[in-house]
Amino acid sequence: MENFHIPYMLPTMLLFGALVLKAPTLLRAWRDPDVRATTLLLLWASAVLVVITPINIHRLNVITGVPNIAAPWAYSFLTAFCATGLTMIMRWREPPSNRRRRRMIAIYWIYAGIGLGLWSTFLLADVPEPRIYDLDTYYASTPWMREHILLYVLAHAVSSLVAAGMLWKWYPAIAKGWVKSGVVCLQIGYALGLAFDIAKLIAVSARWTGHDLDVFSTKVAPPFALLEAVLVALGFIIPQAGPAVLKYLRDQRDYYRLRVLWRAIRVTRAAAATANFGLWTPLDLRLIQRQQRIYDALRVLAPFVDHADYQRHYEAAVAEHGEECARGQAGAITILDALSAYTANTPLHTGDTPPQIGPEITSHVDAIGWAMQHPRLLDRTRQRATFTESHTEHV
Repeated sequence: MENFHIPYMLPTMLLFGALVLKAPTLLRAWRDPDVRATTLLLLWASAVLVVITPINIHRLNVITGVPNIAAPWAYSFLTAFCATGLTMIMRWREPPSNRRRRRMIAIYWIYAGIGLGLWSTFLLADVPEPRIYDLDTYYASTPWMREHILLYVLAHAVSSLVAAGMLWKWYPAIAKGWVKSGVVCLQIGYALGLAFDIAKLIAVSARWTGHDLDVFSTKVAPPFALLEAVLVALGFIIPQAGPAVLKYLRDQRDYYRLRVLWRAIRVTRAAAATANFGLWTPLDLRLIQRQQRIYDALRVLAPFVDHADYQRHYEAAVAEHGEECARGQAGAITILDALSAYTANTPLHTGDTPPQIGPEITSHVDAIGWAMQHPRLLDRTRQRATFTESHTEHV
């Protein structure tokens, strides 16, 4: 069971899942720098977690034949993660400008230099003994490996401090919404990143002074790193994914709400677009097609619509259910009656002027779709309208 390393697997699977979900967006909008940066951020974070998983550290040692080769790989991915995070915060905070572009390029060059330094110090260091859990403390006093460890820890600490500082200054100016939620996740994530760096420095500096505080590096620091990767990735994803998820849920609700109405009007065989959409067709396109077919069917039903009947049912429902719900009930009853007349081929309008179904129905299709899902409510409205009409005639 130790080979599964569940504490590493769960955040890794979460990040890979986010990366897979982001892939279609990248394919559609790969020219968008924000989309590319978010994808790269997820990629770097996932790569870090994959490489630092103990079983994968061992595999890299065995496959390459180079002891501790996972260290420069993991720390290089961590460096790329830091650089991408900083530049994304700058994209959020500042409008496009030459100054912003120069600063972003400078960040990329600085962290590219750090990556080169990581590989150079590792190649110069003498680290023959494979260490899976305690590499940083075991080689804390080794020439060049000491510099290797300090370089990645300090680079990560500086990026966390700079990112947290930029977010702290920007936070009061952000209106409530998805961006603010994302910034909160980022602030917590970068704070955890600083806790990781502090724990590592405590353990390493203890080794320099002849003490053993390895537990800060092997037990305390890793959870902070795992949580940081997840929270920072979520912080950048939430502002982009939140609105898209809400739109998807609204589209799903509307698509489902129109299902009964759409099935009822199919008898008209309206001449709408007949494109066959499959399960993989985007939901918004399927919703548009369903709405268009409903509107086309309503035009076919226009000669069979009894507007007086609509008004009678609307007045019977509005006092109890309110404006929008009453519009939906009256429209649903009117459409059902029109469908019966259509099936019997008994139009109410036979003049030369093309009849209009009216905005009281076409402007409330969603409410009509909801009412169609509640036939008992429609029956009560029918009964109330019939009772009111008979009572009025009697009086």
